[in-house]
Amino acid sequence: MRDSTRSDVDLVGRAAAGDVDAFTELVRVHQDLAFRVAWTVCRSTPDAEEAAQDAFVKAYRSMGRFRPGADFRPWLLAIVANEARNRRRSVARRELYELQAASRPTDEQPQPEAAAIAADRRQVLIAAVEQLPERERLIVACRFWLGLSEEETARTAGVARGTVKSRTARAMSRLQSILGEATDV
Repeated sequence: MRDSTRSDVDLVGRAAAGDVDAFTELVRVHQDLAFRVAWTVCRSTPDAEEAAQDAFVKAYRSMGRFRPGADFRPWLLAIVANEARNRRRSVARRELYELQAASRPTDEQPQPEAAAIAADRRQVLIAAVEQLPERERLIVACRFWLGLSEEETARTAGVARGTVKSRTARAMSRLQSILGEATDV
């Protein structure tokens, strides 16, 4: 059980009872992850920020209907993913992935040559992931960039756990093919 899951239960209970401060704390705890999920779908920082914000508003309005004892994070991330998909459908322009949204900072600084090589590899990987269909791209992002479990990914994407497994396998196979073609050039 994640550390924040225990505190989520208390905060969710208080927020459902109308405690605005408790919901504010839930937002603080989950806002970075919510943004990263939204960004994975939207591929635009301003659109992801708005989708995450809209999702928090919808979640706040729905707190009275939240099932006691359910896990808050997957429920919230499903709302975020839906808001992001809605926003993406309504926006004509598409931006490239921003590495900052998907990467995790490290404490140690790599050597300049290693950093340049790593950045180049990340760009190749991001370009390959961008070629995946949206439903597979979301699964890959949830599992590997955001570190969600299969269960959390399934709830976030609104699919069965077995679908997460099959889409992950399919996406990995496609990525191997795409990356194989990229290195053949």
